[in-house]
Amino acid sequence: MLTSIRPDRDAVALAVSGLFGGLLLWLLGLHTQGGHPFSAPWVALVPLTAMAAAELLRRDAPRTALTVGTLALVADQFTRGSLATILMFTDVMYAAVLYGTPAAARRLPVATLLVTVASTVGFLAWLRKPEALLIGLVIGLVSFIPALTGVSVRSHRTAADAARLAAAQTARLAEMDRTQAVIAERARMARELHDMVANHLSAVAIHSTAALSIDDPETSRNALKVIRENSVEGLAEMRRLIGLLREGGEDRAPAAAPTLAALDSLIEQTNVNGASGGLVCTLRDTRDPAAGALPTPVELAAYRIVQESLTNAVKHAAPGPVVVRLGQAGEVLTVEVTSTFGNRAGPTAPGSGAGLVGMRERVALLGGAFAAGAEPSGDGTKIWRVRAELPVREREMRE
Repeated sequence: MLTSIRPDRDAVALAVSGLFGGLLLWLLGLHTQGGHPFSAPWVALVPLTAMAAAELLRRDAPRTALTVGTLALVADQFTRGSLATILMFTDVMYAAVLYGTPAAARRLPVATLLVTVASTVGFLAWLRKPEALLIGLVIGLVSFIPALTGVSVRSHRTAADAARLAAAQTARLAEMDRTQAVIAERARMARELHDMVANHLSAVAIHSTAALSIDDPETSRNALKVIRENSVEGLAEMRRLIGLLREGGEDRAPAAAPTLAALDSLIEQTNVNGASGGLVCTLRDTRDPAAGALPTPVELAAYRIVQESLTNAVKHAAPGPVVVRLGQAGEVLTVEVTSTFGNRAGPTAPGSGAGLVGMRERVALLGGAFAAGAEPSGDGTKIWRVRAELPVREREMRE
């Protein structure tokens, strides 16, 4: 399918300017040479017109424009000649390198250099006069210099296009990184919100159900007491999270993240919340007291894993012991929570599975191992075991 070639404004301006300039020089009788076979004044207008037509094709069809321009320039040498024809040819040569194919951009400067050298040597050997060097110089100015200029401009344009492309790619990568960072931050906020609030809301749901289902004033009073304590603590946790999300000043001290030192309070709270369900929670910490402090991300992940495991035990575990075990061997911190697996009488709270997903994500972020599921115990019953192995040293960044 052929497409029409429409010259741009620059090509039309150059063609019209060259044509009218050549006509002005012709009217004034200014020619570049004389004594040639076609010495009639009007003959010089023919290559001038052909060269102006070549200018119209300089950008859309540079190869055709160069062919027509070269023929016009050769024909101009058999007439009285026109300076406008020569000047337009330099622009056609420049455009052929600038807008032509990469192969043409590589070959034309070499070809024009060889033509310049060969012409200089040929005229010098033929005329045997120093003036022959001037002929070679003119040929170089008309052909080689425009081609060399076109190569330079094309190289700069290519470099500019590559720089713009690299900048656009960098911007896209930055946007992708920003999007991933936002997604990761949202996931982290979701885990924090779930881990902080789910424990208290589960206790509220269980004890409010017990207060509504059991017609005993003392039981209702105890349930309301537990509900109030968990509501107050849940609100405090919510305020702490909201404080972290707000844009505070630089002088505001950051809120402290919970650590394993606060597990005693968490165990005590779990015993209060799980008393109605027959749960007895204990902590067994076999770590060396002289061991150094753990990194803050490890402390926070371990605390949240224990917190979420105890929350699940309050919601789902059958009556029996709930044991939290902490141990450290080498550079691995082990967190394990076991509870009795099975159905229990009384109120329970529904689960969404988000807790296990959050624990698994926390462990994966630290490069550890996580497992959770029901296992048989030695007395013929089943236990639910949550086990996480966390490296006490943060992973190095990998490319």
